[in-house]
Parts: sequence; structure tokens; C-alpha cells
Amino acid sequence: MEPAELQTKIEALEASLKMATAVNTEVFYWWCTALMLSIHAGFLAYEMGASRAKNALASGIKNLVAFAFLIPFFYFVGWFIYNAFPTGFTMSEAGANNLPWSSAMGPNLADNATGIFWAAFTLFAATTASIMSGAVIERIRISGFTILAIALGSVVWILGASWGWHPEGWLTASWGLHDIGAAGCVHMVAGFFTLGVLINLGPRIGRFNADGSVNEINGHNMPMSLIGLMLIVMGFFGFLGGCIIYTGDTWMTIYNTPTTLSAFAFNTLMGVAGGMLGCYLVTRDPFWMMSGALVGVISSAPGLDVYYPPLAFMISFAGGCVIPKLNELLLTKFKIDDAVGAVAVHGFGGVWGLVACGIFASGYPNAEGPAISFLGQVQSMLVFAVLGFLPGYVLSYVLKMFGLLRSSEAAELAGLDLAEVPVKAYPESRIPAFGDGALSPAE
Repeated sequence: MEPAELQTKIEALEASLKMATAVNTEVFYWWCTALMLSIHAGFLAYEMGASRAKNALASGIKNLVAFAFLIPFFYFVGWFIYNAFPTGFTMSEAGANNLPWSSAMGPNLADNATGIFWAAFTLFAATTASIMSGAVIERIRISGFTILAIALGSVVWILGASWGWHPEGWLTASWGLHDIGAAGCVHMVAGFFTLGVLINLGPRIGRFNADGSVNEINGHNMPMSLIGLMLIVMGFFGFLGGCIIYTGDTWMTIYNTPTTLSAFAFNTLMGVAGGMLGCYLVTRDPFWMMSGALVGVISSAPGLDVYYPPLAFMISFAGGCVIPKLNELLLTKFKIDDAVGAVAVHGFGGVWGLVACGIFASGYPNAEGPAISFLGQVQSMLVFAVLGFLPGYVLSYVLKMFGLLRSSEAAELAGLDLAEVPVKAYPESRIPAFGDGALSPAE
């Protein structure tokens, strides 16, 4: 073969390899995004099952409406924020490449990456917003929830992601934050945002008696909730897969440190099992057993790339033993009516995950910035708590002042399906609230 012909073939092979790498990247994130959609099918079933029958559709419909609004808002605002503010509140030049009118934000044969990464982050955003949705069921207005979900999903969490889930984020570059699975910017921010909302929203009618004692308000379909939770767990394999960057010859974390899918597989499954067993041990409640799977994933999320699998199991098991007790404390001591335990599972689970990474992974290097440290993890945890709580509290307070946050007492007693949808989930069934009026506020 002539040298010129050989050179031509080598160049063709290099071009083919480059294209194969780009296509493989696209394919990987395409399916991660599709798998993440099952999280939303899970939230839909989980929350509808956890609602009384008179509120089943309203609990689900609000998620669908918020999801549809969130996607364009994240396109116009969210992706720009992630790329523009890794150094804090000072705008980075990289943000200009991700403004909605830039060439990267549309069909572009020279760019196989931006759209597919934007899609994955959009599903991260939708997941973050959905974390709040279960906590506020049965009394929030769909309009108020939609506004809150858009703010949380397209602005608040992604600012935290830019600070601490970005290779140049200041929490990592300055304090050495390590949070591979987004326990901080997704779960903690959403959990503390939800806490701020719940303070202004107040408990469901009938949740507490005059003496402060608690009435149980059971959902109408526990099997539906359990199936929903399992769908969420399945979707987290797409979520966590989307946290890994495929370069063509290896896998990298969001911080550009080397990792493998095998590491994530080991520790995700061990975390799921540890959280489920911990919650089951302390509650014997099937609802909490499945919520324990989420507790387990979140507890191990920051160190999925470095934990020895039995350590991930123990960290998640400890989280599973403690988180239900913290949820009980919120309910009985502080009178916070969180219908599904979202603040405890995601907010406190995220706190434990970040602190545990500081305890057990201290000294491991980040590609940018100092090594992982206990102090850096705790400081970053406090930043995420404030970043989540303040916007949630202030925005929900403003909505409350304008009467946009909570449904009327009459609508709540009759059921939000009649007031907000208005279609009955079970038209051939007799439900007290649809006929003769609720037998008691807690029914």
C-alpha cells in the first residue's frame, strides 16, 4: 500500500472512531434520560396512592402540569445558569455559549453533546421539583405548586449544581466538595425548599387535634404507592448513570475523576438494600421500607465512586434507621405535615450523605481543588440547606399572601379532584366526600 493511501485510511479510521465515540455518548445519555422518565411515572403512582381517593387525580395532575412547564423554562433559563455561575454569583464567559439563541442550543451537526446533556439535566431538574410534590398533596393549589416547581427546578437547584456539581464549581474548587450522586444539589436543596414551603402551607385539615395529637391520614392505595416507589428506584439507575461522563475510552465523574459503571452498580444496589433494611427494622412499615430504598441511594450518593460496597451498605443502613425517626420528630414536635416524608428522606438523607462522605472518604482527591474533607463536606452541606430553604420559604410566603398557595377549606374537605381537575378518579365508587360530605376532616 502506498504511503499516501495508508495515510488516507488512517485518517478515515480516526474520523470513524471519533464519530463512534460521539454517537455512543449520545446513545448512553439518550437512554439514561428515558430511564429517568420512569422516576416521574413512579412519583405519579406513589403520590396518587398516598392520597385519599378524593384527591388522587389532583395529586397526579399537578406533577404533569409542572413537568410540562418545567422543560421550556429549563431550556431558556436553567442550562444557562449551570454554565454561567460555577464561581458563585459572578457570571462566567461559558454561559454565553448556552444562551437559548446560541448555535449550541439547537440542531447542530458539529455538536453531539449539548442537546443530550441538556436533556439529562432537564430530567434532573424535573426530578428535583417532583421531590417537593408528594409532601404538599391534598391541600396545595395546582397553580401555586407549578410556580414553586418551576422556581425549584429551573433556578434554585441548578444554581446549587453549578456551585457544587460542576468541575469548576466553587464548593469543589475551594472546599473540596465531593458529591457524585447529587445528594446535595438535588436532594438536600429540594428537601429544604420543601420544608420552607410546608411551613407556610400548613398541615392538612384534620391532621392534628386541638391538643396537638396526630391523626393518621392514610392513602387510598398502598400497592400503587409501593409500585411507584419501585419505579422511582429503577429510574435512579438512569439518574446515576447520567452522573457519569463517557469520554470514549473511559468513564469520568462529574468532577473529571476516573470511575467505572461497576463502582456505581456495586454501591447503588448495596445502598438500596441497606436503606430498605434499616427503615424496615425501625418501622415495619412497607411504605417506609420502600422509602428506605431512596434513603439508601441518597445516603451513599456522594461517594458512589470510592466506597467499598459493604461500607455503602452500612452508611445507607444507618440512614435507614435514623431518617424515619427524624420524620416522626418533624411531625410530632414541629407539627410539619409532610405527607410522604420528603423532607426527611431527601433533605436529611442528603445531609447524612454529605457528612458521611466527609467521614469515610476524607483524603480522596478531586481533580480540581482540595481533597475531600469533613469540614468541606459540612460547609457545603450548610450552603445547600440555606440555598434550598430560603427561596422555598420566601416564594411560598409571597404566594400565600396572594392566595395562590392553598386551596380553600371547602375544596379541601370536598376533595381537590372536584375543585382542581375536575374529574373523579373512581366515578363508579361511592366516596364520602363526593356524596354526603366527608365524615370527618381526616377522611
